[in-house]
Amino acid sequence: MVLTRVICTHLITLFLGSILLVSNVSAKEQYTLKFATLVPPDTAWMKEIVRWADEVYKKSDGRLKFKIYPGGVMGDEPDVLRKIRSRQLQGAFFTGYGVGRIYSSARVLEMPFLFHNTDESDYVRDRLMPEIEAGFRYKGFELLGWPEVGTIHFFSKRPINSLADLKQKRIWLWQGDPIGEAFADAAGVSPVPLSIIEVYTQLTAKHGSIDTVYNSAFGALTMQWHTKLSYASNVSMTNAIGSLVVSNRFFKKLPEDLQQLLKTTGKVAGDSINQITRRDNEQSISLLKESGIQFMWDWNDQEKQEMLDIRDHAAAELIKSDYISKKMFKRTTTMLDEFRAKAVN
Repeated sequence: MVLTRVICTHLITLFLGSILLVSNVSAKEQYTLKFATLVPPDTAWMKEIVRWADEVYKKSDGRLKFKIYPGGVMGDEPDVLRKIRSRQLQGAFFTGYGVGRIYSSARVLEMPFLFHNTDESDYVRDRLMPEIEAGFRYKGFELLGWPEVGTIHFFSKRPINSLADLKQKRIWLWQGDPIGEAFADAAGVSPVPLSIIEVYTQLTAKHGSIDTVYNSAFGALTMQWHTKLSYASNVSMTNAIGSLVVSNRFFKKLPEDLQQLLKTTGKVAGDSINQITRRDNEQSISLLKESGIQFMWDWNDQEKQEMLDIRDHAAAELIKSDYISKKMFKRTTTMLDEFRAKAVN
């Protein structure tokens, strides 16, 4: 009888110890990636981010899960960046504006009027990507994916038929954006600096501070800006970049298999968003036209040359300030020349 009690007690102790051991192991292997984005809920981009999060959760057997904060609920991109650095968040989908606050030279890929098409930008991006990834890592972030935001147009409440018309508008500038500031200075424009979170409110207000903005067709549609605007420029300025990132602090805590899982699935998610963006951009333009937006202003040769002069002046200032490194800009233009020479031959 005594022996039986001893055996039972021993078995119970072993059982409880096993439960505690399993619990401790499970606790150590579970990670939550708090991830923020300006992307509104129920959009094609957001659905892809959710799909990515679900894939990571399933493939990690529940060890790594996302908690997603969409639609700017965590604030503008500088707010999100501060929250990542203070450990309130671990990752984000940043546009080029946010990219510039991490590794600014990468924004050479969205220099206005530099690339003629996505074939050119794809060629350069693929060759710059190892350097860009290293730049992100040096700044404390792991670059997981590279989603595009899409081709950028001006949208306005009143018609824009010339560069002179544009200069008379109250143009929104994403507050604190060095590229926007450099181009505004070079063009002789006095923009209105605002957080992106304030744009819709100012467009809606009877005496709002802005009447002209810039965004992709998809972005203007999903953020509902188009409901307060009537006109858009036919010519796009650039193909805006983006990034899926996680802090190095969080990334390095993950076991190697989860690091690899995030990297491989993040690249797929970024590529998928690129496909969505390129597929839906033309459709978005059609939807905007159906909603009443009039696309206008095809530049003449003089305006094209003036825009290129503005670009060159702005680029020189950005290089002078080292926002975009001289080496990175030179490499980009050299690769562009190579690509164009091959295309001709």
